[in-house]
Amino acid sequence: MSATLALARPPASGPVPQHVLDDISRRFAETAEAYDRSAEFPRANFDLLAEKGLIGLTVSPDYGGRGAGFAETLRVLGAVAKGEPSTALILSMTYGYHATPTRAQSWPRPLYEQLAREAVAGGGLIGGLRVEPELGTPVRGGLPKTVARRTADGWAISGSKIYSTGSTGLAWYAVWARTDEESPRVGNFLVRADSPGITIRPAWDHLGMRATVSHEVAFEDTPIPLAHAVDVRAPADWAARPEDRAQGLWNALAISTIYDGVARAARDWLRDYLKARVPTNLGASLATLPRVQEKFGELEALLHANRVLIEATAGRADAGDVPTAVEANNVKYLATGNAIRAVEIGLELTGNPGLSRKNPLERHYRDVLCSRIHSPQNDTILVAAGRAGLGI
Repeated sequence: MSATLALARPPASGPVPQHVLDDISRRFAETAEAYDRSAEFPRANFDLLAEKGLIGLTVSPDYGGRGAGFAETLRVLGAVAKGEPSTALILSMTYGYHATPTRAQSWPRPLYEQLAREAVAGGGLIGGLRVEPELGTPVRGGLPKTVARRTADGWAISGSKIYSTGSTGLAWYAVWARTDEESPRVGNFLVRADSPGITIRPAWDHLGMRATVSHEVAFEDTPIPLAHAVDVRAPADWAARPEDRAQGLWNALAISTIYDGVARAARDWLRDYLKARVPTNLGASLATLPRVQEKFGELEALLHANRVLIEATAGRADAGDVPTAVEANNVKYLATGNAIRAVEIGLELTGNPGLSRKNPLERHYRDVLCSRIHSPQNDTILVAAGRAGLGI
């Protein structure tokens, strides 16, 4: 079955009611500042998502999930991000593992079924641990220093991963490591987060997205069963394949949606601020000024473009026509750039109040700037787009 046909699926149930999503956005927004200041894992948010049956949104109905496609999943993810984006980023990883045919669904069936049913039950959060202090991101090449060593019972994992999104709240780690074989293989080793030999080192003290708790996770001879080497290949076999396009598309659209959600939260706050702010020398709200209306209109146009880009691309994928990697990453480049610019417009219109920590616009700006660091980064996206356009 082709990647495009494998991705297309009928909805298992109706969409999540909009009033449910609006309530999630509102409730998450109420505690977003507290999580930003404490930089703690947003456990209460995931408890609410579990209560609403949304952790297993992308799990197939075969395992009790809703089997949501791209469009519906991004609709939910956007509502979560508008309330608290760190929660959305952590959630997006679990959604992605169940949403794309060539990812976790190709793992040993009993193991995948366990993860799927855990997600449906409100748990089973999983994240990919790939980045290392020496290597950086493997997207740019190179073998990881983290090693999987064969033992009598399976494997032992040793090494260290940084920028481990969701570190303290995940149930499972998909660890990118190489084998200790004469000709090393590389790939994903599935590790329960409560396994022995794991140390989480508090290292995440970031500009924004602080509740992602993206700490360093160190492994010291951490044992896992033999079958938990879920996708290990020769390095050359990790070259991009047509059937992997859905996975790349999910990454591009999820990142686009999360930071678009941040910009929409900023827009809503700005709208209320401009309508309520009445300078004494003006005698009317800032919202009545043509210049303010013009800039707010620019902001609205940017967010409209994002909605059209994301929804059209998701709808195309749900219909079985998966965009190319270049097309998918162009959406990420445009949508995240638009989101940053939209929040910057808010700062232009508010001045000092917009940068005050008592107002959420300052937090939204810090969060939206983090869109720039997600792989693939802008230079990689634009070089690929340029080569494709030039036909080389």
